[in-house]
Amino acid sequence: MINPSVFLRRAIQADAIFSGVSAVLLTFGAGALAPLLNLPEALLRETGLFLIAYAALVGWLGTRQSMPKALVAIVIAGNAAWTIASIALLFSGAVTPNLLGEAFVAAQAIAVGALAELQYIGLRRSGGALAA
Repeated sequence: MINPSVFLRRAIQADAIFSGVSAVLLTFGAGALAPLLNLPEALLRETGLFLIAYAALVGWLGTRQSMPKALVAIVIAGNAAWTIASIALLFSGAVTPNLLGEAFVAAQAIAVGALAELQYIGLRRSGGALAA
């Protein structure tokens, strides 16, 4: 367990808010967004459903007085992986989004990558391990 810096706590909370808003938008708006972005409706909806659970986890983590360092590291690594996977999706040919769809995927990848970086900075600013 670590004593999280205020910076880390805020970066984790920002992730929860961003993920929660995205979860609602993608889960309930997939039908409207799919033709607008030229992305598969199932991809959008399933991403939204995943983000519901993720936002809940990260939201819970952001309220802790002390945080499991391993869980924080997993969140950071997961965000970094999400960023890379999002960009890879655009180059894979697995989907053929239109220009707006490409911008949508790229923008969320940049936002998630920025959150990963902020969380990493916050982790480095956090206090050491707490006694059990």
